[in-house]
Amino acid sequence: MLAAIASAAVVGIDAYHVLVEVDVAAGLPQWTIVGLPAGAVKESRERVSAALTNSGFQVPPRRVTINLAPADTRKDGTAFDLPIALGLLVATGQLRNGSTDSLVALGELGLDGSLRSVRGVLPVARLLARGSPTPTLVVAPANVPEAALVSSLRLGAAPTLATLVDGIRREDIPRPAASCERPVENAEGIDMADVAGQPLAKRALEIAAAGGHAVLMVGPPGAGKTMLARRLPTILPALGEAEALEVVAIHSVAGLVPPGEPPTGRRPFRAPHHTLSAAALIGGGSGPRPGEVSLAHHGVLFLDELQEMPRHVLDALRQPLEEGRVVIARAARSVNFPARFTLVGAMNPCPCGRAGSADRGACTCSALDVARHQSRISGPLADRIDMTVRVPAVPLHTLADATRAEPSTAIRQRVEMARARQELRYRSFALVTCNAHVHGRWLDAHGGLDAGARDLLASAAGRLRLSARGYHRVLKVARTIADLDGDATILRPHVAEALHFRTDSSGGHA
Repeated sequence: MLAAIASAAVVGIDAYHVLVEVDVAAGLPQWTIVGLPAGAVKESRERVSAALTNSGFQVPPRRVTINLAPADTRKDGTAFDLPIALGLLVATGQLRNGSTDSLVALGELGLDGSLRSVRGVLPVARLLARGSPTPTLVVAPANVPEAALVSSLRLGAAPTLATLVDGIRREDIPRPAASCERPVENAEGIDMADVAGQPLAKRALEIAAAGGHAVLMVGPPGAGKTMLARRLPTILPALGEAEALEVVAIHSVAGLVPPGEPPTGRRPFRAPHHTLSAAALIGGGSGPRPGEVSLAHHGVLFLDELQEMPRHVLDALRQPLEEGRVVIARAARSVNFPARFTLVGAMNPCPCGRAGSADRGACTCSALDVARHQSRISGPLADRIDMTVRVPAVPLHTLADATRAEPSTAIRQRVEMARARQELRYRSFALVTCNAHVHGRWLDAHGGLDAGARDLLASAAGRLRLSARGYHRVLKVARTIADLDGDATILRPHVAEALHFRTDSSGGHA
């Protein structure tokens, strides 16, 4: 007898439909799985067989053939355990034929018949919600908080295979209760007010948050670069509904959504170690899986000790910084991962870290050492960093000052107002929400650049030998500064401040 159970799989962060066909025929006892199954899928025969037996169902000694259609696409993961088990029950007459027609099953089975969580449930839920009629997605209870983010989708969940089958027989599949729990916006309790001093660095981060600009902080060890970077998410606007779904979808595919817990809804903050590989940064593998640039989508990617990272790894940042996405090409297919993040880098000014900090002692590095140290960031990458800010050592009397600095909530209000102006300006653009993402030529023509500001920008571009990209990035930063000031026109002071944060490829400060 032949049975077919609907399921789904994920490539990148996009889901596609999979039909699990199960045929039980006379012959020597044997299980055959076809349809380009990976190792985890092939092992499902042992899990499914044990789960069925331990749940009180019969596994007849027959020839079992399982096909995962479309058969020309490689299947990976353990999510096909549940549809294979249901298909086998239908094919052997233990479930009524047609009782599973309105279901899409997704889940891993334990040997005792328990239903366990799997990766990539949210992309599948989004895929099914676009269909008509909308089927019922059956998942493990631990996957319910994630799938429930798609409110229009009907969900079914059961702790065990036996409970689910009983519900199917009674045509009363257990429905999970909707969660009303709201995410905590700042669960760590960190605040920009914790940072003593550093007004210029705080200003740079406010501009970066308002316009989505990349920023590089250069300063000696202990100056507060990491502390500042970790507080950048506290001044970013809250995620919109569409943005939150994209973030959770990426983290679900990567297996970073805790089972049974509602997604946080906070903007991501990723701070990988400087020894990471290019594949870990950009993404890859046989899957392939998203890298750090995609895990930081709609959030912050903080790269500490930037000068210690291999140059070829850093140069891999060029495409995501420019296009907001990563294309990973394989022989069989290409996968697109979104990567629209705010880059924050931190580095020491020289190998010993004391250059420009007389209170820490004299720098012992030679001019050649300093030049070699700074040249580890290639010119093309430096050209894509919108702002560079010097972060000096904080004087001890400043640390002892009990006066509390400006809190994150106050800065965030200004950032949100600036973002609202940008959303209104770019409402006709599909993927542009802030100044860092808009095309430079469009902003040059329609950004409201004052004549005096244009003259200053043109003369500075020649003096600093800015590239066309560098020219437009200064213009974008100036547009963000004007938005923070509430000005519709980019004025000369806005351009002057943007130029102050600009460093050319040779390391000279504007």
